[in-house]
Amino acid sequence: MFTKKRIITKYENNPVMSPSKMPIECLYTFNPGAIKYKDEYIMMMDVTTLDDIHRIWIARSKDGYNFTPDPNPPKWPAPDPKHPEMNTYDPRITKFGDEYIILYASDLGQNECRVGIIKTKDFENFERVSTASELGNRNGALFPEKINGLYCRLDRPFGNEQDPCSMWVSYSPDLVFWGKSEPVKFNGKPFMDGFKMGAGAVPIRIKEGWLELYHTVSTTCNGFIYRIKACILDADDPAKIIGYTKDFLLWPEYDYEMRGRVANVTFLCNAIPEDDGTIKMYYGAADTNIGLATAKIDEIVAACLENK
Repeated sequence: MFTKKRIITKYENNPVMSPSKMPIECLYTFNPGAIKYKDEYIMMMDVTTLDDIHRIWIARSKDGYNFTPDPNPPKWPAPDPKHPEMNTYDPRITKFGDEYIILYASDLGQNECRVGIIKTKDFENFERVSTASELGNRNGALFPEKINGLYCRLDRPFGNEQDPCSMWVSYSPDLVFWGKSEPVKFNGKPFMDGFKMGAGAVPIRIKEGWLELYHTVSTTCNGFIYRIKACILDADDPAKIIGYTKDFLLWPEYDYEMRGRVANVTFLCNAIPEDDGTIKMYYGAADTNIGLATAKIDEIVAACLENK
């Protein structure tokens, strides 16, 4: 069944963040993790400085629409000496108890990427937990509760950025050692939706299981196009997809999403549930700007259940 209407609505005053709004000269702002903390919205966004290094930078907002970047990037925890890192980007923030655990891409180059994990209680002071994968993994998103007694994350193992790759589930007793990895499956078979795909937002607990918004990448005659879809994962076995959206929910269509460092990209690292049943999503646009979009959770869930 085709989706009858647009489910995700883009904010009319997008983008909510761009390089011109930063306190320093920079090249790009994109792909933020985001969460509500106390009385404000926090975005931990990718910022590419003039040396062409991706650094995570925090911006804050009282209303969820108007963001002010911090004067400087946060003091980043020193990397594990065995796993040096140059770029840090694509963070996903999970509230776990009284801590906020952040999974991010830690790399020395495009195909030398690992999943790094740090944590904070106040978004001022950060502590390293681990470098939680070998080379060739990214898009880590930690579930906000243990599953069968273990920490659980979505991730995306890959060989080369030009190769197909899909979404996997991995488990850990301590956020350091990870295993029991398996691909996400639909009807018992590994799920591949597009040329490559991976986790977007931190999974959201719903009565049907876990709602996951993910990115799916299609090939075109001259490159890739990144769009967003959603699926529902089983509550106790998140490697099992219950249903997913047949149609795209978010896609590049405006100039700020189609022209930039990487053309034709809408990329998601967050989805913030609000008390009224909606979610706010701050998404990367063409790896250059950040847009805001909103949707009703029950409408996304209904679209997933149409395709079981």
